[in-house]
Amino acid sequence: MLRTVADGLKTPWGLAPLPDGDLLVSSRDDGTITRIDTGSGRKTVLGEVSGVSPAGEGGLLGIALSPHYASDHMVYAYFTSASDNRIVRMLYDAKKPAGEQLGAPDTVFKGIPKGAIHNGGRIAFGPDGMLYAGTGESGERDLAQDRKSLGGKILRMTPEGEPAPGNPFPGSVVYTYGHRNVQGLAWDGRQRLFASEFGQDTWDELNAIAPGGNYGWPDAEGRSGDPRYHDPVAQWHTDDASPSGIAYAKGSVWMAALRGQRLWRVPLAGTHTSAAPQAFLTGDFGRLRTVVPAGGDRLWLVTSNTDGRGRPRRGDDRILELRVT
Repeated sequence: MLRTVADGLKTPWGLAPLPDGDLLVSSRDDGTITRIDTGSGRKTVLGEVSGVSPAGEGGLLGIALSPHYASDHMVYAYFTSASDNRIVRMLYDAKKPAGEQLGAPDTVFKGIPKGAIHNGGRIAFGPDGMLYAGTGESGERDLAQDRKSLGGKILRMTPEGEPAPGNPFPGSVVYTYGHRNVQGLAWDGRQRLFASEFGQDTWDELNAIAPGGNYGWPDAEGRSGDPRYHDPVAQWHTDDASPSGIAYAKGSVWMAALRGQRLWRVPLAGTHTSAAPQAFLTGDFGRLRTVVPAGGDRLWLVTSNTDGRGRPRRGDDRILELRVT
């Protein structure tokens, strides 16, 4: 099964399923969040997120619902401002008129380096209720190995933006380092975290994340065998992947590829592959940005052809629903 849920979207980036089955989608360049009725495809703009300063790969990026959304109705967003990348939360009031349903952003965390490239941007609440964020090194390679910098990291914090209990470096939100540009975060059925990462010219990566781990950039790209660095679970040539979002379903990580224009399935046995990765939808829908579990054997998939690097087709960009095995 594969169907188009909604089309005519501009620079969609983050996707957050609502408890009633509808979806929230962010627009990187417009700085808006839109609600999608997954039955009819009807779009309702909640509002514009104030403070977003889109440029290059930056803008309104990942979104996530509060772990207490049923009671607090908070939507979290990662965005590029005039000075940095930051995470905010906003009250969503569906009873207000369209365009006026988002409350003023409350800054949860700020000071993540920004750049024309490598802004990271994926956020997700883990099974532990903590907020995780993938950041990029903003084109400044050395930031990735600097544990005092927030660039080129996976961050872990409380919903209020404080260093999460049990973090590997006391008093720091840094969870792992040595990353180039992390845009995919997902947990498997045993609460193990995986992350996708853009390589430079040689190898893109899917990594199993260990607290305090060093993932090698800029000293290593792909498998190095160097005991100082964690080798990836799987790697791809950059033309075949350039991965953004990932999701876990049916025993595999599913990885959306931008330049590769395909959906990768990575079958897992623990934190190792159980078979060679398989490619699906190659070239069928162009660049793929985000993939999110839709329950059971279904996924939501977001295309990214209006981001300035794709070739938009009639109806782009779109959200797809597909069944996987």
